[in-house]
Amino acid sequence: MASKFLPSRLPLPLNSPRFHRLPSTNKTMIPIASFSSSSPSASSVDNSVRKQEEEEEEELQEKVAQALTFHHQTKHGFANYARGPRGLDWANQPNPFRRYISAPLLPLLHFPTNKPIVAVTDDAPFYSSLFHSLPPPKPISHSTISQLFFDSLALSAWKTTGFSTWSLRVNPSSGNLHPTEAYLIAPPIQSISDSPFVAHYAPKEHSLELRATIPSGFFPNFFPDNSFLIGISSIFWREAWKYGERAFRYCNHDVGHAIGAIAMAAATLGWDVKLLDGFGYKDLEKLMGLQFFPDFKIPSRPIKGKFPEIEFEHPDCLILVFPNGSNPFDVNYKELSSVVNEFTNLEWKGRPNSLSKEHICWDIIYRTAEAVKKPLTIQKGEFLVDQFKSSGICSENSYKGFTIREVVRKRRSAVDMDGVTVMDRQTFYQILLHCLPSGKGEKHRRQSTLPFRALSWDAEVHAAIFVHRVVGLPKGWYFLVRNEDHLEELKMATRSEFKWEKPEGCPDDLPLYKLASSDCRELAKRLSCHQDIASNGCFSLGMVAHFEPTLVEKGAWMYPRLFWETGVLGQVLYLEAHAVGISATGIGCFFDDPVHELLGFRGSKFQSLYHFTVGGPVLDKRIMSLPAYPGPSIDA
Repeated sequence: MASKFLPSRLPLPLNSPRFHRLPSTNKTMIPIASFSSSSPSASSVDNSVRKQEEEEEEELQEKVAQALTFHHQTKHGFANYARGPRGLDWANQPNPFRRYISAPLLPLLHFPTNKPIVAVTDDAPFYSSLFHSLPPPKPISHSTISQLFFDSLALSAWKTTGFSTWSLRVNPSSGNLHPTEAYLIAPPIQSISDSPFVAHYAPKEHSLELRATIPSGFFPNFFPDNSFLIGISSIFWREAWKYGERAFRYCNHDVGHAIGAIAMAAATLGWDVKLLDGFGYKDLEKLMGLQFFPDFKIPSRPIKGKFPEIEFEHPDCLILVFPNGSNPFDVNYKELSSVVNEFTNLEWKGRPNSLSKEHICWDIIYRTAEAVKKPLTIQKGEFLVDQFKSSGICSENSYKGFTIREVVRKRRSAVDMDGVTVMDRQTFYQILLHCLPSGKGEKHRRQSTLPFRALSWDAEVHAAIFVHRVVGLPKGWYFLVRNEDHLEELKMATRSEFKWEKPEGCPDDLPLYKLASSDCRELAKRLSCHQDIASNGCFSLGMVAHFEPTLVEKGAWMYPRLFWETGVLGQVLYLEAHAVGISATGIGCFFDDPVHELLGFRGSKFQSLYHFTVGGPVLDKRIMSLPAYPGPSIDA
């Protein structure tokens, strides 16, 4: 039956997207109290306002058009792949570690990771317990900040074989290239800084590089007690070196993985996290001290040469970390933006190191990054802190009794699956229950469970699943609906012959549906760029986003955020796989439109953004593992 749904041809390029009239988000209201003979007429003022609104709408539409153009241009197809380098320029492989030369280096603490030492303690509870409730919040200290980074963004191991040595990190990355950088913006912390400060996290050293001290009133004036900020940025060049134009997608997957990793590590300490999504791009740039990178002039086509300015950092997002159980509080983004604007006058320490001698500029990445920059949202009101919601439970015994530190630090990306390992049906259901955004027994839409509660929008990403080796469940295609408001729309958008039936034994609060029964292993392999890993696991999936309508309704700045959501979902799948004793890996290479044709999607209402596979890993015995710290003596 699988062959019945195989794409019979390479789909033709999609037509130019149609746009709907966008609501203006920055209307300028001109108060008029009275008119003198020299005042403009009411009609001329109305015409001026109307013209400005039309120009704003046109600009918004152009930005959405750029995001859609990038997305369609960077699709892989059976006949051709997205543009990228024809080979790897090893002489110019980017340095995976950003350092700020001459900035003071502040060492952080290390924690036990070996099995005989690791025990269930306050700083390392059982992995599965965090999905039920969070522990009491701990105070901000040198120790707790050290633990947060150690269990989220630090190195997890070194690998070596022959003459090659490379590092792995707690947070995964496409191709292990790690475009993601992190910044700590915090109040005074004993043994770190006597003043509020901005610091860059250096994972190789597990240390903070002090970039600047900031005004003493910043935190008490704007944020609740015992809170701090983490900024995330991306260096596109690191990913583009290998993947070319499609790298912008992968950078945003990695942002999502980092958000998920931070949320899980914070939960261990009793801390909640939430994106401060009211900030605009310029605010984030100033807050992290990134405004001093030279301006990069975007060329009109891909070019190769020496472009040191291409190594700039693109500020992605800002995460507020605060004690769980906090009451709602006000966030005045307008006043905050005014204060942050003065950060350009601070004394910033250190200069960024060079990552490569020569570069290739894939121009569409940078034009799209410009188009999807988020503006400041001028608003004042309560910062809504959703009550923590427990995830569903159907098979607690599926977990192997690992602590959260064992799971996050021993997470690895499988390079191959054994094609033999099977999974119990209840384990499969339990993994999917932890992939849902809302609490058990609720209609799924609002993102209030761990770690999805870090995101500031309702769920927009679903999962089309290929079941290969799940005992008690027929092989075939299934669909996990993560926002149940989309259910009828999904049924209408997919093939009419799909059944949309609840599978046997499926928990009532798990919105999983069987579409068709079939051995789809070969199909999954073909759709994931002919990679065996997509067919040799227990199951694989494609993450399907509610796509163009989301961009049209909310703005082009939602484009990277859809990928962030897939990254957070991918992080959960990684951790769940390791917690039940197997492995997983993200798959960025897949044939976009053949996936859509298989499901019956037309146009851009729904798009597949990220693929994933879960199963029994094949270990390469030629590769030796070394401890993350102190690490090898060579500069790998």
